[in-house]
Amino acid sequence: MKQQIRSERIRESYWKIQHPSGLTLLLYPMEGFSSAYAMMTTDYGSVDLTFRTDSSVPFTQIPAGTAHFLEHKMFENKDGDAFAKYAATGASANAFTSFDKTSYLFGCADQFEESLRILLEFVSTPYFTPQTVSKEQGIIGQEIKMYDDNPDWRVLFNLLKAIYVHHPIAIDIAGTVESIAQITADSLYETYRAFYNLHNMVLAVAGNFSPDVVIRIADQVLSPAPKLQLERAVVDEPEQVAQKRIEQKFPVAAPMFCLGLKIRPSAPREGVVNSVIQEIVNEVLAGDASGLYRRLYDQGLINATFDSEADVGKDFAAVIFSGESKDPDRAAQEIMKEIERLQSQGIDPEAFARSKKAVYGRYVRMLNRPDSIANAMTSAYFSGLDLYDLLDIVADATLEQAQKRLAEDYRTDCAALSVISPLDETAKE
Repeated sequence: MKQQIRSERIRESYWKIQHPSGLTLLLYPMEGFSSAYAMMTTDYGSVDLTFRTDSSVPFTQIPAGTAHFLEHKMFENKDGDAFAKYAATGASANAFTSFDKTSYLFGCADQFEESLRILLEFVSTPYFTPQTVSKEQGIIGQEIKMYDDNPDWRVLFNLLKAIYVHHPIAIDIAGTVESIAQITADSLYETYRAFYNLHNMVLAVAGNFSPDVVIRIADQVLSPAPKLQLERAVVDEPEQVAQKRIEQKFPVAAPMFCLGLKIRPSAPREGVVNSVIQEIVNEVLAGDASGLYRRLYDQGLINATFDSEADVGKDFAAVIFSGESKDPDRAAQEIMKEIERLQSQGIDPEAFARSKKAVYGRYVRMLNRPDSIANAMTSAYFSGLDLYDLLDIVADATLEQAQKRLAEDYRTDCAALSVISPLDETAKE
């Protein structure tokens, strides 16, 4: 089935194709571009620690870090390493695991057809042995320790540990040295068969390429996948945070902080809509043009590293403010005071209109980059949306929607603060 997805608002379009193998193809040719970007993604990330494909059997428990471990191992096949093959085509290849997705990607200015064939072949051909798994456990164990030494990583994951009581989002994406020691070749194959089923995946391509070439390569490489009834266990997560404050000392020059407000999760489509509106609220509340930003900056409570985001995924959601500060606790207090002020007095219509334009501009600029388009198409697809729906949500956003999100999602009683503070002299000794 081939469907053209069109935006009358910006007068652009792309193709959505249901391939006979079960894989969905999202194809966005961009006239005048010299490069192409392709990303193959499975709806499987670090938070997916239980699954079953038969409702009559118990859930299978997966060791934390399995999704990331699989990402590493997929590049290795019987006939060699995929990175070596990409070196021959000149493509720049990579992969990443997030909380709810695993993606394999490449960008190229030449030999697109050959590079795409490599991508489809290695992602659809798993190869694990006890020996290679054992070797990878040592490599990833070192990677985990490196992340333990990264203050940006630690301030975020400490926040997630403070926010979430039971949800596995509080576990590092790579897992722990202890959890990855439980991974075996057999468990990787079992997990692969469940989550790397082509019906659970999408291929997004943007830039300089021919859709007919993508379809032809997919026809040649991919075989029809069986339809599975993949089910994940529901996490019983309370509304309140696990703890209000968490602090860790680190060899940093300036204190760092992450302030998070825990949000009641909603269905994927609704969650994405809400997160787009939250971006506008964040811009009103703490964007570069806001009164709060200027006050905090002038008082030295934030600097250019200050940022905000609306984080949404499978049964989790949060609004996060982060940066460096000479007084993280005071910065957090000022942010929450401003939230409560806006909840009491309402959002200024002019500030809303200005912030809406700023967010809309960011989304439109996204369409200038093949990699941004592929990522956005993928995220929208797994949420039951199309790429242009994101633009429409921003363009059609109302002040009433923003007021509702501010009232329902920005609950200061469900806030947690993570602080990374410099080592004191005693600690240094």
